[in-house]
Amino acid sequence: MSVALTTEELLAEIAGSGNTPRLLLHCCCAPCSSYVLEYLSPFFRISALFFNPNIKPSEEYDKRAGEMERLIELASYPNFTGLLVSDHNSAVFDAAAEPFMDEPEGGRRCRACFELRLGETAGLARDDGYDYFASTLSVSPHKDAALLNDTGVRLAAKSGVRYLQSDFKKHGGYKRSVELSAKYGLYRQNYCGCRSR
Repeated sequence: MSVALTTEELLAEIAGSGNTPRLLLHCCCAPCSSYVLEYLSPFFRISALFFNPNIKPSEEYDKRAGEMERLIELASYPNFTGLLVSDHNSAVFDAAAEPFMDEPEGGRRCRACFELRLGETAGLARDDGYDYFASTLSVSPHKDAALLNDTGVRLAAKSGVRYLQSDFKKHGGYKRSVELSAKYGLYRQNYCGCRSR
């Protein structure tokens, strides 16, 4: 059984290869994305995907999507190829998470949410010929990177697109996202997106 490379080992391998693989990066919000884009864009040709049907209400979704667009305008990322913003459709999240809405953050509702958002990312990555897919979600200290990575690895096996395993909060990633949020004046929301009852 082969051991998966750490993020750092994979980036070193890519840097030494002379190739710049394509990455579809699921972006949960502008603050988390600011650091991850800065960190990964020297190594990948990145398209960012804003697909977050968990965010309620729709005005909040629009505000966060607008902040993603503003970040892309303000910052300069090498190898960045574009931002895809999905229409808001909370019904798909409600259908997946309804049985778990009374659970606290970090439970089965988060698992269903990760499955939904990474599943969409993996499917688009497969359909559009990306080499990798990943998510910015692990920047948050409130998100379980192991659960996120388990979900990503499983979806990679189904989609045939490699998943970039990560815990972006490590090595000062969360702290850097806070610094970049201040630098660009980004809106920092005070809840993930869904509301438990």
